[in-house]
Amino acid sequence: MTEPPATALDRWERRTQGPLLVFALLFAVAYALPIVRPDAPGVVLSACRATNWAVWGLFALDYAVRLWLAERRMRFVRENPLALLAVVLPMVQPLRLLRLVSLLLLVGQRARMATQVRVTTYVAGSCAGLLVFGALAVLEVERDRPDATIQSLEDAVWWAFTTMTTVGYGDMAPTTGLGRALAVGLMLSGIALLGVVTANIAAWFISRFEKDDAQERRQTAAIEELTHEVRSLREQVAELSGGGSATVPRPLGPTEATDGLPASPSGDQLS
Repeated sequence: MTEPPATALDRWERRTQGPLLVFALLFAVAYALPIVRPDAPGVVLSACRATNWAVWGLFALDYAVRLWLAERRMRFVRENPLALLAVVLPMVQPLRLLRLVSLLLLVGQRARMATQVRVTTYVAGSCAGLLVFGALAVLEVERDRPDATIQSLEDAVWWAFTTMTTVGYGDMAPTTGLGRALAVGLMLSGIALLGVVTANIAAWFISRFEKDDAQERRQTAAIEELTHEVRSLREQVAELSGGGSATVPRPLGPTEATDGLPASPSGDQLS
């Protein structure tokens, strides 16, 4: 079966996957550097802010072009909520790193990867992105608070990991309203992603069991068919053996051949 011809939107997305991935990684560095190193020179911090806005502008332009090339624009908006959210809310721009997932999915389709593998790649990328940028975001809003328990990147990563897994040891907790909102988002995202992981693993096991059952059913059907053929062959052999054992008239000898002839009127046997 031949594949349908690529549309203008498909061609645009394929050509921009690589460059936008590079810009997204550049944005990640520019976003994280001022948070990890707040004492960096002012020129570096200004360059990071300029990079953030420049990358945001590129992604906004990419969204506008994709929307213009889409044949059904309302459907495109409904099917790409993350892209719209990243353009409308620049503060959510770190989530655009999930574009890496779409690139991996495209590579997976060309490599004919299994569905479970693509889902696992998506979930792993989402977990890593939420963990890292959740930690950076909460560190940015909590570090300057005098009563904050999250004062370093290590503390923020530990807090983000325990929050996403819904363990919540309680040794660290945000004290600001924005920090608590981030915590709620991480908890809900962690529950959703863990549910996807569990469902994906269960689906993989079920598919393996169904494949084994289907193979076993095919083997059972083949055995039954072979048994039927053997039974039919036995019946045919039995019929042939029965026909071959029927008595065949034995040739009569010279004396025996004249014993059963009728006698002539004179009393002599007919010759």
